[in-house]
Amino acid sequence: MMTVAPVLTIDGPGGAGKGTISRMIAEHVGWHLLDSGALYRLTALSAIRNGVAVDDAQALSLQAQNLDVVFVVEEGVMQILLESDDVTTAIRSESVGNAASQVAALPPVRAALLQRQRDFCKTPGLVADGRDMGTVVFPDAPLKIYLTASAEERARRRLLQLQQAGEDARLSTLLEEIQARDARDMQRSVAPLKPAEDAVELDTTQLDIPEVVERIEALLAERKLA
Repeated sequence: MMTVAPVLTIDGPGGAGKGTISRMIAEHVGWHLLDSGALYRLTALSAIRNGVAVDDAQALSLQAQNLDVVFVVEEGVMQILLESDDVTTAIRSESVGNAASQVAALPPVRAALLQRQRDFCKTPGLVADGRDMGTVVFPDAPLKIYLTASAEERARRRLLQLQQAGEDARLSTLLEEIQARDARDMQRSVAPLKPAEDAVELDTTQLDIPEVVERIEALLAERKLA
């Protein structure tokens, strides 16, 4: 698959820092941003709001094809509108995240969203954040990153996020949910979560966000992409 502009793919499990890092790099280099996880979360939220079961593949693929969604990025902050309703916070809830992981395992849903994701590739370039960006959606991307971190560290980060948002959560429960989500993502039959063969793997367990951003931007410069 040939792309019309350079693509940086950033894949990895939930909580590895993909979202924040992708937004920062896209802003720094002036590229477009694709938060593919948001598309699955939006499909899940739309299904929940419309009473569609998260295992009804055909109905969910229709939801995915017809999502009325707009991404607005201003001053490094992304706002997501679903049917003109600001759902930026709603799609980040644990319940929607767990539903999205189930939805993403369904081949008809993945097929429905594939071209939609590829359409984000426009000049001058694209930072694509997800779980199969480098393996399936943009297999010819000139730079692929696979971010990971220990499940314990990812659970700790998620707990901190929830506490900062004023929500209650237990570390042990979050760890169990992350491990279950990892297993679903890695074992699904279509586009399982794994590093692309030519991906650069970065373990962020002991790294802070600026360190990871610096390393990836150095790779972009080294390959003369940005």
